Amino acid sequence: MATAPESPLTLPDVAREPVALARPLDWVGMDNIALPVRIAGEDGATVQVAASVDVAVDLGDAAARGIHMSRLYLGLQQAFATEAITPGGLRKVLQGFVDSQRGLSSAARLVVRYAHLLNRPALASAHAGWKQYPVAIEATLRDGHLKLALSLAVEYSSTCPASAALSRQINAERFAEDFAAARPLSPEVVRDWLASERGMAATPHAQRSRADVRVELKPAFDELPVAALVDLLEEALGTPVQTAVKREDEQAFAELNAANLMFCEDAARRVAAALSADPRVDRFDATVAHYESLHPHDAVARVSG
Repeated sequence: MATAPESPLTLPDVAREPVALARPLDWVGMDNIALPVRIAGEDGATVQVAASVDVAVDLGDAAARGIHMSRLYLGLQQAFATEAITPGGLRKVLQGFVDSQRGLSSAARLVVRYAHLLNRPALASAHAGWKQYPVAIEATLRDGHLKLALSLAVEYSSTCPASAALSRQINAERFAEDFAAARPLSPEVVRDWLASERGMAATPHAQRSRADVRVELKPAFDELPVAALVDLLEEALGTPVQTAVKREDEQAFAELNAANLMFCEDAARRVAAALSADPRVDRFDATVAHYESLHPHDAVARVSG
């Protein structure tokens, strides 16, 4: 006579045991999960990129010892497998995380960090190159309300206005010294002098700089405007760092720097003005840092609105 198959072994679940210190918790989950995600590329096509993801839910049941953490992980593996990240998609994913906890949670949050690549044309030549922008997408769903925020950074060049003024003064003094003797001055003579080594007695100091921005988005827009915000910030600052550079591009970059002299305070105000006027932005926090070539420390300005 055949014997009945043994019943599957019941595995212990200590998470069901009584909690020693009853208290609800704000967030419980996992940070820095490696995950491929899909984002909208420059041509509208979906692009897969490597990301680091934080996921969490609240633990509203004070008597529960813990959440069903593996359900968050497994749900995350499928969340962005086939579709690009959108506000609507994030809402659906977050609601799925809440539902997976079977009454333990009423809120969920995600943070997706990745490097956004944009192809940028050279300033004067026909070349182009890729630039990488660090991006973080923050999404929180609480009581059915979705909140979205984007964090990103752009690098630019900053030329010191004070240093430029001091350099102009020295250049003017040398001009007066070289042309002190009475002699006729023609445009050609002055042009040749300016193009010579004598025509540059001093140069202002400039440095690579960075603007780190976090914006909270209005719910009326069903998009994540990463590229649009990068363009907005780079246009406001005027001197974004370049990719492919030939001599004509370097000269054009020098012209841009001369036309956009700025202290860190100036840069912060430019960023604030651009973000304040953007209809997609509800509020923002921005930090600009000029990595000084004159000093061993950085010049920093922060602004919010």
